[in-house]
Amino acid sequence: MSHRNLISTAIAAIALGATLQANHHESHGSDWPMWGGSPDRNMVGEAKNLPVAVEPGKYLSGSDEIDMATTENVLWVAKAGSQAYGNVTVAGGRVYVGTNNESPRDPKQQGDRGVLMAFNEKTGDFEWQLLIPKLGAGKVSDWEYVGLCSSPAVEGDKVYIVTNRGEAMCLDANGLADGNDGTFKDEATYMSADGKPVELGGQHADILWVFDMREELGIFPHNVSSCSPLVVGNTLFVSTSNGVDWSHNNIPAPFSPALVALDKATGDLLGEEASQVSERVLHASWSSPAFGNIDGKDQIIWGGGDGFCYAYDPKPVVGPDGYEILKELWRYDCNPPEYRNKDGKPIKYATYPGPSEVISTVVVSGDRAYALIGQDPEHGDGVGMLSALDAKTGKPVWTYRNIGRTVSTPSVYNGMIFVAEYDGDIHCLDADTGKVHWVHATDSRIWGSTLVADGKVYLPNEDGQVVVLSATKEKEELGTMEFYTPIYSSPVVAKNVLYVATQTHLYALKKGGK
Repeated sequence: MSHRNLISTAIAAIALGATLQANHHESHGSDWPMWGGSPDRNMVGEAKNLPVAVEPGKYLSGSDEIDMATTENVLWVAKAGSQAYGNVTVAGGRVYVGTNNESPRDPKQQGDRGVLMAFNEKTGDFEWQLLIPKLGAGKVSDWEYVGLCSSPAVEGDKVYIVTNRGEAMCLDANGLADGNDGTFKDEATYMSADGKPVELGGQHADILWVFDMREELGIFPHNVSSCSPLVVGNTLFVSTSNGVDWSHNNIPAPFSPALVALDKATGDLLGEEASQVSERVLHASWSSPAFGNIDGKDQIIWGGGDGFCYAYDPKPVVGPDGYEILKELWRYDCNPPEYRNKDGKPIKYATYPGPSEVISTVVVSGDRAYALIGQDPEHGDGVGMLSALDAKTGKPVWTYRNIGRTVSTPSVYNGMIFVAEYDGDIHCLDADTGKVHWVHATDSRIWGSTLVADGKVYLPNEDGQVVVLSATKEKEELGTMEFYTPIYSSPVVAKNVLYVATQTHLYALKKGGK
């Protein structure tokens, strides 16, 4: 693509992106088409009359299926795999969730895979799936049985994901039921784990294009590729999960980009960050990008694996080396100096008082960007910090240090910000000043994020609970939903239905059930 055409495409993307941002509240009231619900990634939905209690039901004898007659406030339940880390997306009449292949929908396809499942929004009936073979590198790049961690971004009849293999991919929302569309025609071979082509049918995914970031960019994903793509106009923004090797001492691909822009129609590379994030990466660049229009200027705001928050102009420009880059507008170190250095020496990663990367997604609200630091939950507790940034300049408006590491994305609602930390506490702060309204202990590890909807805060934890609190300045616990298995993903809402993905089942919750 010529530079002139590239710029024209980018300009069109920005115009469409502004419209997307302006109308995001409408999408919250209907679908939940991407991680965070909207391009600003704010975990706030407009659903009403949501339940605060649930009876998840009993297993049918000799089965892992749920007896619906024993449920309460459950619209439907669908069996996923054995580990579901991908956050739910709801759009176009379908519900999408990332999982593994430990409960095979295709009995002929056994063994460990990443899987994207699509279900009917009204009934929970299984419609189609994408089977993604593992890299075979084990825990270093594609952790066993973790499956697909990406939350899809859906726009019209297109579904965008990042696979566990480090690929950006575009799928037909209808699967193969309406034919094999797009330039990619070898789904049967791609989805095979043993070299024998899969017998394709209407219940398999239709791949439109694939951009292999390992092959095209030379990235080295650490543990798992986990970005949730961002669609802005004609452009797809994706973080690469580039990181360290298994020793945690070496960076195999220090010059590979940590954030890229792709043509959403073709998967062609349009531009990449040139901020040297990978040279400084602490663990991996797992955070997902966000979009904001600040004082009439479009920005991609993103948390890097080096612990910095970045803002980029979405329109690629030609860099000093002659290739297209994303122009950096500002950067902010989310770690205070004392987290990085002591007595003039760098603090070793990953020690308790040391530095952290940005794993959670930065949320844009008004002219503020809210960024948090954290580490792989495998590293345990440690010091954290929440920064409220002026999104025009990247300068901090206030910071809050009385919080530990977190992998959770915050919710900004009615002048308050709700955020959970890994050790189990949820914090309610004044979004403008950082003043603490309350802190609530759930007494369980938290991987998921707060969801605010219907005047309530929904927060999942590792004990298989969804804690429900009032979204007010006064702390009020409304109830606790008890499920059978741990919950590592985040609840979402669409059309007044609450969706909760446990490790093993996907629940659609509604007052009165059916």
